Amino acid sequence: MKTITQNLQTLKNSLEDYPQINIVVVTKTRSPEEIEEAISAGAKSIGENRVQEAEKKFSKINNLNQVEKRLIGKLQTNKANKAVKIFDTIDSVDSLRLSQKISKAAENIGKRQRVLLQINSSEESTKSGFGLNNKKEILECFNMPGIRVEGLMTMGPNTKNINTITKAFQKTKILFDELRAVEGTAVKTLSMGMSGDYLIAIREGSTSIRVGTAIFGPRN
Repeated sequence: MKTITQNLQTLKNSLEDYPQINIVVVTKTRSPEEIEEAISAGAKSIGENRVQEAEKKFSKINNLNQVEKRLIGKLQTNKANKAVKIFDTIDSVDSLRLSQKISKAAENIGKRQRVLLQINSSEESTKSGFGLNNKKEILECFNMPGIRVEGLMTMGPNTKNINTITKAFQKTKILFDELRAVEGTAVKTLSMGMSGDYLIAIREGSTSIRVGTAIFGPRN
């Protein structure tokens, strides 16, 4: 059985032709010891799904200051204050209302919170996020005090159909390019692709992938 260190190195080796790709190591449900090993093996970014779980674990990770801490799971508005205090970036901003909450929470502590806007590129009712055509609200987020929108995040559709996944990623990349044309190079991160579809995402222009099981193995 391969170790976390070996798995992370194997993933990095497979991406040698894509030096621009940031690997967000998905650490939800993983122990502080497992996360420490991933950081020691060279992880630069970790992604947590829940504010409360992250808060409990972060205090037990000795080398936490070596990584960027990203919130990649759904954020409830009543947890915005806490999220702003403990995360470097919030990658799952899925509504104008949540943007406003984060903006206010960040302003209250004198912080400019880095965020990604979550796009529902597959238009599935089970997924949250801004619609692909909801450009007016998306652009409003760029003008809020207290936050800095650095790009977009999307989840691939819940299917094994490569064409369907590809189309969802392509649509998000088009929107990303349109926003970049308006807002400039501050729009730099396109977070698409997880353990099952990151190769498709990279082909379609992703700059950041979120990988957990390929590094840690299946969840218990």
